[in-house]
Amino acid sequence: MTQAELTRLAEELGIDVVGATPAEPYTDTERHIRERRERGLFADMRFTMAQPEVSCHPETLLPGAQTVISAALCYYAPGPERGPAEGTLPRYTWSDRYADLREKLDALGRRLDGTYRVLVDANQHVDREAAARSGVGFYGKNTLLITRRYGSWVVLGALVTDVHVESSPPLSLDCGSCRLCIDACPTGALDEPGVVDSNRCLSYWTQSPEPIPEPYRERLGTQVYGCDICQDVCPWNRGVEKRRAGEPLPATAEPVVSLVEWLEASDDALGRRYDRLYYPRNDPRFLRRNALVAAGNSMQADLADAVGRYAEDPDPLLREHAEWALSRLVEHPAAR
Repeated sequence: MTQAELTRLAEELGIDVVGATPAEPYTDTERHIRERRERGLFADMRFTMAQPEVSCHPETLLPGAQTVISAALCYYAPGPERGPAEGTLPRYTWSDRYADLREKLDALGRRLDGTYRVLVDANQHVDREAAARSGVGFYGKNTLLITRRYGSWVVLGALVTDVHVESSPPLSLDCGSCRLCIDACPTGALDEPGVVDSNRCLSYWTQSPEPIPEPYRERLGTQVYGCDICQDVCPWNRGVEKRRAGEPLPATAEPVVSLVEWLEASDDALGRRYDRLYYPRNDPRFLRRNALVAAGNSMQADLADAVGRYAEDPDPLLREHAEWALSRLVEHPAAR
């Protein structure tokens, strides 16, 4: 299959960017993962970093693997203004674009004359490396994959196949002297360009099983999960933001959440509603912990009752974060 044929198929299926690269070991990426893991930069995260001997070897993911087809699907949508008692979610969670990409790649695989395996948001494959090798995008200083047309507002996935597909060359692009993402990160997690120190990353702490360190709580603002700061300031993202500025939000999109609902919903209801998110052991108490921090940063005194119920909670994690949030709501002049 030629590049042109692959591009035509991808366009028919609604895939925004596509490329292909040989199913060969990602030797440098495997070395980087091992080095950064030894430095403790991944904290306790696992994902693709847990087994680089698997995730960096696409040639082992399918018998007779010849090609990795990399694909990107844009998820950017303009969001509304946050209400005073609301928390915010990162854009990639507003709708399940991973599921959409998985379906599109499966459809692409069926159009190939061979066997295939789809890997989307899967620990067995480093999607960003395949995307960089195949020209889908390039690595930004914030470590995200940046595409030419959609910036970093994309979800990535791959299809490993035993079909030979003509390779597409890597992009000859980089961030140049720009350091907006580095300077905008409120915790210095990007101080080493191209490397994230997860121990200082706000997104990591919203997904961590440990208490959120006090110095980072205020910096989370009203974000209840993830963090988009390094993407919000990236110049490569401004094009798609302008092109889609007037588009309506998808009906299923959820850019903001009610903090009261997160604090008062049952575990079952909260867990079912946000099963698309990763949080430790699928335990909604970690979502409540994040909501307590957001409530404390909201400066909305009328949230004190919902927060206060957790100040007597038998769970020490929730109790500690509730006490911190209450101190903010009671003592901060803006909350009075």
